[in-house]
Amino acid sequence: MFKDLFNDALNLAQAESGTTDRKALMHAVLGTDSYRILALNRAREAARRFHVPLVNHALRVVQTAVLGIEIGKDVTIGKGVYFVHPLGVVIGGNARVGDRVRFYGNNTVGTAKDNGYPVIEDDVWVGAGARILGPIRIGARSRIGANAVVLTDVPADHVAVGIPAKVFPKTDKD
Repeated sequence: MFKDLFNDALNLAQAESGTTDRKALMHAVLGTDSYRILALNRAREAARRFHVPLVNHALRVVQTAVLGIEIGKDVTIGKGVYFVHPLGVVIGGNARVGDRVRFYGNNTVGTAKDNGYPVIEDDVWVGAGARILGPIRIGARSRIGANAVVLTDVPADHVAVGIPAKVFPKTDKD
């Protein structure tokens, strides 16, 4: 768990300031809600692993009330996930979020029904207000546009925009 927390700090420092020096690391750990969210989520994952459901639930309530983000009890979150604006983000069910994914705020991942949950691969950016719904896969390095409603798979290195989202190849390789 501590190795994951350190890696989260490194990834967040890199995402925020482009460097991993001591000052950037301290800011990532002490000054970002994103790190607090990841730390609470790592503790929740440990509680699930050791079959302590009450701790998982209590930390989920704290995460929602204090940080304004709702992450379901069975969600798996990768390393260095960056919640640029965490308020209003909902990740439900047993959705899986890869490493270094960026959420720009007020996002919904998954539905309230048990019809399956999304898998978001590594290095994806999810624009403000975007919705990713259903048992779909968002490929690595893809971009989801602001307010897009994604209902189908998005291949790696593609962009999804619109309601419902249309998928296009990325033209740049950022």
